[in-house]
Parts: sequence; C-alpha cells; structure tokens
Amino acid sequence: MVNTSNQHRLLTAEELPHSDDTPVDNELQNFIPNLLLNILLDIWSARPDWFFGVDMAVYHDQEKPAIVPDGFLAVGVPRYTGDGGRLSYLFWQENNVVPSLVIEVVSHKYNGEYEDKLESYQQLGVLYYVVYNLFAGRRGRHKNRQPIEVYKLVNNKYELLTGNPVWMPEIELGIGCESHNYADWEREWVFWYDENGHRFLTEREKIATAEAAMLLLSQEKEQERQAKEQERQAKEQERQAKEKLAEYLRSIGINPDDIT
Repeated sequence: MVNTSNQHRLLTAEELPHSDDTPVDNELQNFIPNLLLNILLDIWSARPDWFFGVDMAVYHDQEKPAIVPDGFLAVGVPRYTGDGGRLSYLFWQENNVVPSLVIEVVSHKYNGEYEDKLESYQQLGVLYYVVYNLFAGRRGRHKNRQPIEVYKLVNNKYELLTGNPVWMPEIELGIGCESHNYADWEREWVFWYDENGHRFLTEREKIATAEAAMLLLSQEKEQERQAKEQERQAKEQERQAKEKLAEYLRSIGINPDDIT
C-alpha cells in the first residue's frame, strides 16, 4: 500500500527522482531486459494491459527511495500513458498494481541480489523474482548458484523454483536461458518461453524464418513448374512420335485410322 502519512497530496513522477543514477557495470544489465522487452512487444502486441520497465525507478512509498530493478513486468496497467511515457513507476498512479515479475542481472560488483534485493521484492509482494548470474558456478558466493534462478512468492516468502525454463501460469509466460547468437553475440541469453517450453523467437529470427519459408515455397513452386514442364514435353514427344508413325504408315499404304 502507498504510504501517505504526513502528506497532503501524492507526488507525481516529475517531482520524484527518475533514477538512482547508478551506472550499470556490464552490458548485459541493459541487453537482457531490453531483449525481453522487445520480444514482449511482438508476442503481446495486441495486449494493452502490460508494461515492462528497464532500469526504471519503482516507488511504492513516496517517503522512501525508489527501487530500480534491471527489468520488471507489470500486468494489468496501461501499456502507454501518453506521448512522453512513464518517467517512473508509481504505485499510486498505477492503481497499486505490484509488478508481477522483477529481473536482476548480477553485476561484477555484487549488489545483494540473493539477500537484500530478494528481501525487498519479497516485502513489496512481487510474485516472481528472477536472478540471472553470469558468474554462476564460480568460486565464492557464486559457486552454488545456477545461471538463472526463479523465485515465487508463496505465503509471503520466496521459494526457489526448479527447471529451465520455468513456467509462470499467473503471467502465462515461461522464462529461462539458453545459448544463442543475439545481436551478433554468441552467449547465454534470457528468453521467454511458451507453456510447452518452446522459446519465443526474436524479431531477427522471425524475419529469417519467414524468409526461409518464402524461399522454400518459391523452390516448391519452381519444382512444380519444372514437373509440369517435363510432363508437357513428354506429351509433346509422344504426340510427335505418333505423327511420325502415322506418316510412315501412310507412306507404305496403310491408313493409320484402320489400326486399332
């Protein structure tokens, strides 16, 4: 709930800081959330009731500092709020809709993704908390971590879910990671998946798939055309052979029509 104690009115996004001004320390902290956003813009293009924020301030209490996830998904809010879009995500301007999912990408400088941030999102009531860790399996605090960990809020406590990808029925999306070449960068990426575990394609993949399908269709049509042409040529050769035989029979005094 929004805390409005000692306040005569609720502040607007323009009156609050839009960011924590903390720069990202690796490209993936922008690449991964933006990849997820771009895929959502395609697969949910007909839906007006969702918003995916990247490195955007989230305020649940105007008297406290904002939380700035690497990425978050809110379902049940307007996709667009005007020409300028959102400056921040303010609970009191979003009918108190809590984001359904938050994703954090572990940085070189560890920022408490498994402790402090987990506790913050748990208290906030975020249903799914996703941590992607490119350092998973290495020594120290990352040794026993998986590349992607998905936590679900159950009885106000996060429980670690198993599997890759993980299906999230409340959102009707799955999330997981796999090796892929995205933006000409071959590495492990985080993707959305359907209920059957099939990965949703990127825009480039969809274009390539469409082009491949068109090429295959064109090849099939060409093969069909060639087959018809071969059939036509065979019939023409048969007709010419019959005409030559008829001419020969006439030359030796036999009427071809008398031959059955």
